[in-house]
Amino acid sequence: MDTTSVVDARRAPVPGAEQHLTITMLGALEVRRGDVVLGPHQLGGPKSRQILEILLLHLGTPVSKGRLIDLLWEGAPPVASVSTLESYVSVLRRCLQPGRGKAGALRTTTGGYYLDASMVDLDLTRFNALVRRAGGCPPAQAYQCLCEALSLASAPLLGSELLPEWAEAERRLQNSRTAAAMVQAADTARELGLDTEAVDWSQRVLDTDELNESAWTSMILALEQGGHPVSGLRAYERCRAVLARELGCSPGPVLQDAQERLLRATSASGDDFGQVIHALLAIQGALEGGGPQGHRPALPDPTDREIIVRDAGTVISGYLHRALLDSA
Repeated sequence: MDTTSVVDARRAPVPGAEQHLTITMLGALEVRRGDVVLGPHQLGGPKSRQILEILLLHLGTPVSKGRLIDLLWEGAPPVASVSTLESYVSVLRRCLQPGRGKAGALRTTTGGYYLDASMVDLDLTRFNALVRRAGGCPPAQAYQCLCEALSLASAPLLGSELLPEWAEAERRLQNSRTAAAMVQAADTARELGLDTEAVDWSQRVLDTDELNESAWTSMILALEQGGHPVSGLRAYERCRAVLARELGCSPGPVLQDAQERLLRATSASGDDFGQVIHALLAIQGALEGGGPQGHRPALPDPTDREIIVRDAGTVISGYLHRALLDSA
């Protein structure tokens, strides 16, 4: 144990300055009280630390002793669970507010405990406030808020608490909030014309959740807007394959419409790949008609269809032949 840190943590308080706590929960737990810094192993042991974490997750709201006991011992409490809990709270209180007794941020209420929100600056609270603020701001300000929020959430919630189920459940919930904020950042970046940043935010979501269709949508629309139709088509195909394999479904209407636009943009490029896409679209038009169901133009007569399909097949065969030669 770092005895210097323990001595520092329990030294006589300076009036005013040390009452306020600055706490980090996103990543490793860290408590700052004035110039004193307490890490996850300097809070009186695992149970005292977990009490602090649970109270932080309910910042400003009382948590009953019964609820704390259920979470700390996962349904198998010791015989003297209430007195044991109270002793852990006393240890935690001495770490957080030495020399102040019950006058600091950790408060006792009827049948439980709470942390005074006015005395705690918590990174998780700031994250949530910034995301909420982004929802009511113009795009440029919203994007700034989202970037600031996501800079706080660069590490998982409760990174020092890996085993308890309650911690894992809270971590999953926060991961979903962070992913939603990243998708929101991607959409906002695209609205501001920051297509590369939009793609980057989307990719960060997909790195951990490849089934997030909202992230695929943000990425593909950003690639389309940025003038990268081939990359957009590749992303669409990855999305389609993942959804088909894992969920047995296809991308939704927004992505299907984007794919059609990307195909037509690629076919208009004039390069070899664009000519192949143009040929495939010509075949589709000849065999099925060129528009949505109920609005399709009349199909060409059989002779014209044969010519269209034959000419398109020549283009595709030529492309495949050149590709085989290049790969040999």
